[in-house]
Amino acid sequence: MPIPFLFLAAGIGTGLLGIGKGVKAGVDQKNANATNHAAESIIEHAKESINKSRKNCGEALDGLGKRKIAVLDGSIRTFISEFEKLSHVELNESTGLNELQKMVIDQKSFSDLKELQGMATSLAGGVASGAMAGAITAFGAYGAAGALATASTGTAIASLSGAAATNATLAFFGGGSLAAGGLGVAGGTAVLGGLVAGPALAVLGFVVGAKASKNLDAANANFAKAKEFEEEMKAAAELCNGIRRRAAMFDRFLIRLLTVFDPMVFQMSEIIKKKGTDYRTFSTEEKQCIASAMALGGAIKAVLDTPILDEDGNLTTESGLIIENTQKKIETIAI
Repeated sequence: MPIPFLFLAAGIGTGLLGIGKGVKAGVDQKNANATNHAAESIIEHAKESINKSRKNCGEALDGLGKRKIAVLDGSIRTFISEFEKLSHVELNESTGLNELQKMVIDQKSFSDLKELQGMATSLAGGVASGAMAGAITAFGAYGAAGALATASTGTAIASLSGAAATNATLAFFGGGSLAAGGLGVAGGTAVLGGLVAGPALAVLGFVVGAKASKNLDAANANFAKAKEFEEEMKAAAELCNGIRRRAAMFDRFLIRLLTVFDPMVFQMSEIIKKKGTDYRTFSTEEKQCIASAMALGGAIKAVLDTPILDEDGNLTTESGLIIENTQKKIETIAI
């Protein structure tokens, strides 16, 4: 073969190889862009889903907090006012309590309930203005008794408000913003039940940074990270939905308790109007009414005291049992 022809053939071969590499690079780049776009779409969808679940969960906790305040500032307030009029209250088996004897609210529990009621009345003033929004969410998420860890009602309210601003779980549900000193949504996500690890929060940054990448392997790695992020968000959303359902269950149960408690407190008030305040002068039936009202007051306090969430943002075991156990107990109350 003539030498010039060899050079020509070599030149053509090199050119074709260069074209082939260029075509492959273009295909790789196109695939990389498509893969990164798919990863970005997965993350955006996952973010939308978790934000929707987060919002609904936060609203449910906020609603439960408002329900607790309404119960304490309404029905419980009336019960306390009427019960404090009575003197010489002594309960025994003749009142028909029997096993409910343990359930009747004792003096310490009554004092705690009275303090809670005072705090709820103070909180109620800030509900309409929205000034206590974070505190209301905290009141719904955690047991009411936890709000009374301090000596005075004013301090308890301040502590409750502070918890909403610094607790990452509440921040995740919208109860503590960055401006209020909380950790914000990102910080809340990082601790939500330990489900969402910190590195996962950086996935979006990886994907965005890889948009102009020519490395298909890097794009595939980003896609894998996006899928991992998606699974973590699904798990977090499921936890949010579980919390929302638990909060709604507590809300409905408190309403059911009030349908029995309110008429009973009214009846107790009528007895006091007719017979006076000396419990010893009441008939067995009238004593039974007072005792039953006390038992229901204790049942309501038990529900108010039970936290839905623990410090890590997980559902508590006791919140899954309290309603069933309380329902069984109040069924024995003579109404």
